[in-house]
Amino acid sequence: MNLWKRKVTALNLQETLIVLAIIGILLLLALPNLMPLISKAKSIEAQTQLKALYNAQTTYRYMYNKYTLELNELDFVPPKTVEENGTANYNYEILSADNASFKARAEAITDFDGDGILNVWEIDENGNPKQIVQD
Repeated sequence: MNLWKRKVTALNLQETLIVLAIIGILLLLALPNLMPLISKAKSIEAQTQLKALYNAQTTYRYMYNKYTLELNELDFVPPKTVEENGTANYNYEILSADNASFKARAEAITDFDGDGILNVWEIDENGNPKQIVQD
């Protein structure tokens, strides 16, 4: 029995290129339909982080009877953005804060669907994230 003369079936270069071309065409057809879903999935980051910011502000208010304008006074560390070699697509800031209310914002630094509009979310003392600008 000679093991070195066994023939192995495989795809040749032309067949591989045809398969890749078909996959590319299918991606081009599907991508415009997937862009809203990609944008929606990425906006979950903003909602989650704003909820964490709301929880930190609520804890701070229980301790000091007021909300704070300073992120560094809260038990909240914003994630590193993609510009800082992190994974976050949003910048977070506190817009206003006093004894009874606060407002914080998450503003996208990435244009998810390439239309030039950046996604913006806000949260206040009621704890419900609201989309201000839809990407």
